[in-house]
Amino acid sequence: MAIDFVVLMSFLAHIVLQLTFITRAILRPHREASSRAAWVLVILSMPIVGMIAYVLFGETNIGQKRLQKYDEVQKLVESRAAGVLTNGDFESVSAKNRHLFKLGQTVNQLGPLGGNVGELLDSTDAAFDRLVEDIDQATETVHLLFYIWLEDTNGLKVAEAAKRAARRGVNVRVMADDIGSRSFIRSKHWEDMEKAGVQTARALPVSKMLLHPIRGRVDLRNHRKIAVVDSEITYSGSANCADPEFKPKARFGPWVDTMVRFVGPVALQSQYLFVIDWMAHTEEDLTFLLDGECEHNEGLATLAIGTGPTTRNSAMPEMFEVLFHAARHELLVTTPYYVPSDAMHDALCLTARRGVRTTLVLPKKNDSWVVAAASRSYYRELVEAGVQVYEYPLGLLHAKILTVDREIALIGSANLDRRSFELNYENNVLLEDAKLSSELAQRQETYVEASSRVALRDIEAWSSSTRMWHNGIAMMGPIL
Repeated sequence: MAIDFVVLMSFLAHIVLQLTFITRAILRPHREASSRAAWVLVILSMPIVGMIAYVLFGETNIGQKRLQKYDEVQKLVESRAAGVLTNGDFESVSAKNRHLFKLGQTVNQLGPLGGNVGELLDSTDAAFDRLVEDIDQATETVHLLFYIWLEDTNGLKVAEAAKRAARRGVNVRVMADDIGSRSFIRSKHWEDMEKAGVQTARALPVSKMLLHPIRGRVDLRNHRKIAVVDSEITYSGSANCADPEFKPKARFGPWVDTMVRFVGPVALQSQYLFVIDWMAHTEEDLTFLLDGECEHNEGLATLAIGTGPTTRNSAMPEMFEVLFHAARHELLVTTPYYVPSDAMHDALCLTARRGVRTTLVLPKKNDSWVVAAASRSYYRELVEAGVQVYEYPLGLLHAKILTVDREIALIGSANLDRRSFELNYENNVLLEDAKLSSELAQRQETYVEASSRVALRDIEAWSSSTRMWHNGIAMMGPIL
């Protein structure tokens, strides 16, 4: 009798706990209905595993202390930054495209600025060779932030340049994500940089992996790629501080990335994002670096956009969607991961349906089998809507580029997936310039030419089990 009572109470306690988790999943703000439904399904179908999974991954929780620090730093940086940075110069943008930059301004309170020069670099190796040259010529500051930094040719080349700059009196500050660059941070190369005078910081540090979920999600990461030299030169694109061969995942290589070198006020915009990340992890006040004036010279207009768990979670999807809707003749999208929100997927299909030449290029072989399956679940709707879907076979196409009518472009670190939208810190540059946008579109066309187009007959040839796999994984997209 006593045993029956214990069993009954245990069962009731389990039901109450399960209902508590379901209630929290339903009431959690800033969440799509599909995400709520997915979590309720997981908690109901796999009660114990589902509740543990919710604790670990159910909420975008960066930790109360970190959230408070980021909020304080954001407000401080915004209040002390030069007015021209936050107000921008909307006259540098054509009237028909100002609404795009107005939306971008709402993310970090940065306005668009003209007077920039952008150079599309030939390759990842060429980009890091050029970065090393810039670091070797730096006279005041070098700021570097990478999600992944490896002990390979490019990684060590940049580290050596950082040491040389620090030894000759340049203020060099280096950040790397504590998970993405874990081995490098714990290597002698990191220590050698510190001995040479380089100031270092770990982005989103993880000390005790098992206890970290109590403070916040361990998989919230800083995925940014930022390089700023003397507040005059900056780089934007998809490349981590590593070789294209990317040894940790060599079987998927080479990693095919695209980088642009900018000179002009956009460097201060990138500096703004770096300063926020640095001050959120250290006690050093760098706001003095943002109080200068920007020269208004002729050149392309830019706006640096930084998103993450401490900005509104809809910011990056909104930027992609508004750019889709802005296209009138041509939209080219290159990304390694396509797990969109419903609104974004519908916007891409709608763009094709209204007669815009709409092209989506993805890697044929993806380093994430989960993302690969989820991405292919969208193929039928995309192809039936008129989207030209291509799969690139010559390595992992890692470039994250969006070009609109060869006038507007977005390049940076953000993928078209929910991790980039909700969990990662990302940085992109929105730009208006026919020349550079055309060059980026032409680079995308080279990917298209090397790829095979996905036809409806290819999708129909998939077996029922394959379609079941793709669609089943996609159902978990709001969770994954």
